[in-house]
Amino acid sequence: MEEGSKRDCEEDGHSVPEKIMRMDATDTVESNENRANVLAQFQSESGDTAGPPIELPLTLARDKLQQILNVLLKQEDHTPYSFYVNEKEVTTDLNGVVNSSTSEEKVMTILYQPQAVFRVRAVTRCTSSLPGHAEAVLSASFSPDGQHLASGSGDTTVRFWDINTETPHFTCKGHRHWVLVTAWSPDGERLASGCKSGQIFIWDPKTGKQTGRALTGHKQWVTALCWEPLHLTNNGESTRLASAGKDGDVRIWNTILSSCEKVLTNHLQSVTALRWSGEGLLYSASQDRTIKVWRASDGVMCRTLQGHGHWVNTLALNTDYVLRTGACDPQALMKPSPEVTAPEKRLSYAEKRYKEVLAVAGGVERLASGSDDFTIFLWEPAKDRKPIERMTGHQQLVNDVKFSPNTRIIASASFDKSIRLWNGFTGKFIAVLRGHVNGVYQIAWSADSRLLVSGSKDSTLKVWNMSTKKIEMDLPGHADEVFTVDWSPDGQRVVSGGKDKILKIWRR
Repeated sequence: MEEGSKRDCEEDGHSVPEKIMRMDATDTVESNENRANVLAQFQSESGDTAGPPIELPLTLARDKLQQILNVLLKQEDHTPYSFYVNEKEVTTDLNGVVNSSTSEEKVMTILYQPQAVFRVRAVTRCTSSLPGHAEAVLSASFSPDGQHLASGSGDTTVRFWDINTETPHFTCKGHRHWVLVTAWSPDGERLASGCKSGQIFIWDPKTGKQTGRALTGHKQWVTALCWEPLHLTNNGESTRLASAGKDGDVRIWNTILSSCEKVLTNHLQSVTALRWSGEGLLYSASQDRTIKVWRASDGVMCRTLQGHGHWVNTLALNTDYVLRTGACDPQALMKPSPEVTAPEKRLSYAEKRYKEVLAVAGGVERLASGSDDFTIFLWEPAKDRKPIERMTGHQQLVNDVKFSPNTRIIASASFDKSIRLWNGFTGKFIAVLRGHVNGVYQIAWSADSRLLVSGSKDSTLKVWNMSTKKIEMDLPGHADEVFTVDWSPDGQRVVSGGKDKILKIWRR
């Protein structure tokens, strides 16, 4: 370096090496500046492209992507979207998801997914602790419209609670043993409960009275109950109920006539879980390590799904949430004066909602099964007896599996204290949620698929945020293990119950 320029450097207040390093850094920044644009193509989940490939700066914020997409799609209403590049979600800007190795010549695909227009806020506090049950609370759930709450307990009673005043409403007596499972009909007019002595009762939530006779037939205790989807009913009224038992049988009942229509026998051991799909198929999981697919219309067994190496504990359908809520749209329930569908319009509205959700899911009903062999399998059971994916990662048995309401994420809860998230289409691993210090029993999604609540053996509930994949709220309060949690379809409340015999209602 010449004497003059050397002197110039030193006069500038920096030594020569420092000045060169700064020049190098500037060059690097400039090369990144040159590389600061990328050729990108917006693409929907179904593979449709939105507009031509466009050059975007890597510093482009997520909300700007939203604006560009709305222009490309010529949309007036601004639907919120989430964006993915190489299966990584864009949370801040494109820099966070683009590899340095990405070629400038190649067109980068930005996958966009519509999100719920409404937003559910996380629950933050316990507004009521409801005593009443004399034994552990084994199940608690909200009705499809979120206006009723029911719980079943080891004290042999089913209780209905008034959610507005948060006080006891009705105590329903009739069972002679622990009430193990409860299930709301998708029209919200009935609640079914099954007990350890094998009996099933149907209750009217408006009066707390039993309707019809007790349904008897199971030789051992009832392990699962599920109603026929609302859009498959004759007139928008739920009448058919399926039940599974420790005796290995699946029974289909007519709840109006209080009679058993069909008995489906093929399992060699206790049936543990049951799902009635929107396509009219029944799925039953068993301790014989298989899942059987039945036609509900005539009781014919279509196929057996094999693969698990131990008891199958739990089943989930990607359409579960829309089948559970029937004609009740969470967005309409969240309005200042909730809009509830008139009885005569239920059937058509339930069918419309089901078809919309199925379209988001790519037109296919998928089934996830969780097992004592620590794995989850993802199936397309209407098409194939081979699983799409075997999802491994849990270190203990899988207790609960739930698809998000928008069908895109599968959440699984395990005794290994963790919750894992998986892609609802492919079964690929997304993230693990850690925070509980003991096994996780049950999980429930918020209606907008942005939050997840979990109940654990460690006596706490935790609310998880799906965009950050981190804990949003820690909710201690129970004195013992939390067996059951549910998030109301209108997004207002979470209910939890467990070993301390107390039902807790949580609000924001």
